[in-house]
Amino acid sequence: MAGPADETFHALTGGVAPRVKVVDIGANPIDAEPPYAAMLRAGQAEVVGFEPNRAALAELDRRKGPLERYFPHAVGDGGRHTLHVCQAPGMTSLLAPDPAVLGLFHGFPDWGRVLATEEVATVRLDDVPETAGADLLKLDIQGAELMVLRHAEARLAEAVVIQAEVEFLPLYQGQPLFSEVEQFLRARGFALHRFFPTVSRAVQPMLVNDDPYARLGQLVWADAVLIRDLTRLDALSDRQVLAMAAVLHDCYGAFDIVFRLLAEHDGRRGGALAGTYLDRLRAPLLRAA
Repeated sequence: MAGPADETFHALTGGVAPRVKVVDIGANPIDAEPPYAAMLRAGQAEVVGFEPNRAALAELDRRKGPLERYFPHAVGDGGRHTLHVCQAPGMTSLLAPDPAVLGLFHGFPDWGRVLATEEVATVRLDDVPETAGADLLKLDIQGAELMVLRHAEARLAEAVVIQAEVEFLPLYQGQPLFSEVEQFLRARGFALHRFFPTVSRAVQPMLVNDDPYARLGQLVWADAVLIRDLTRLDALSDRQVLAMAAVLHDCYGAFDIVFRLLAEHDGRRGGALAGTYLDRLRAPLLRAA
């Protein structure tokens, strides 16, 4: 049965939103679809992605459509770093795994075993012209997220939503944790919206149903979604307000915030987008009643 989440922002607002630009750092397709996948398929988003893993990059290039571009660069601070290639490809990182922390959990000592190291050059996000004008920044690079953000001041000034993997325990040596990432972004006008989702694990020696992936007591990591501070919307352009609304509706289902953003836009432009949006959002619920 149709519900509010089945209606795109584009459909609910009569196509007023701009096509949003996504920059995806660590675009490896091994996990579930990214939150912007439906927008991309509908032609409402374009993607600039980075993936230094050759096999993953080849798969991205094989699948990509006309609104996708992918680059082999490792994104960081523009310097050279040691890449730690781990047994589990998803744990390969510019940072060295921390055996003491990994040893708290089942499976991680094996998954985080370093098989090889290699020197790699990194690029600063601000130095890649194709990333200019990004609305949504998505980062999943195993502990180096804050390194990237610290060298992306120009991109942060343009972005309205950030989704970054954050850790609550240092799985890697010297890894900045969630609190540091949040404070850095808060100082640049962002506020935490939600975790999307959180991941916990059972601490050794307890093993639940022989499942090393069992989620139990200890929170380990999450994807944190941060958005522009809603008390400072006057700092955003009209386009940024609409782009933020489109991303929050289509990617995260934050209908209440979308309504507030459209009311802000209406107040500036003398429009009626908020009322139209709310009426169309309610219509499936009324039909189902």
